[in-house]
Amino acid sequence: MKNIKRETLNIILVVASILIVAGLGSLFVNLGMNWFSQLQTPSQWIPNIVIPIVWTIIYVLFAIILSILYKDNLITKKTTILALINGVLNVLWCLTFFTLEQLLLGNVVILINAFFATALLLNLVKIQKWYVNLLWIYPIWIYIATTLNLALWILN
Repeated sequence: MKNIKRETLNIILVVASILIVAGLGSLFVNLGMNWFSQLQTPSQWIPNIVIPIVWTIIYVLFAIILSILYKDNLITKKTTILALINGVLNVLWCLTFFTLEQLLLGNVVILINAFFATALLLNLVKIQKWYVNLLWIYPIWIYIATTLNLALWILN
């Protein structure tokens, strides 16, 4: 019974953490949308409707995979730390880029985020290769966002 309570608590903490990251990120993005809408964007810009859909998929995948890792007692301290770092960097980028309107600093944050997204994925390969097949979307999405951020910085 004690293990079931612990597993349930861990899953609740995982989901709550992801909801906090998603919520704060969304808040900071929304605070900066007026400013962002005035920026010159590259011609290869992703349609705005795609962005929240992809982030929702990423967050749901993380919630499922991290919950399974906790449930199966496969989670490592390193994985937990890398996941937390990625969450903090996602929120920090939204704050820096959208709310504080700092294109250069936003690019620095997202480059660091790209490094840690890759590190998290490589760490998950050591635990369970199958999960990596699902989570490749995360670093690829960060790389795409990095490219678009650099383009915004150059254009504006």
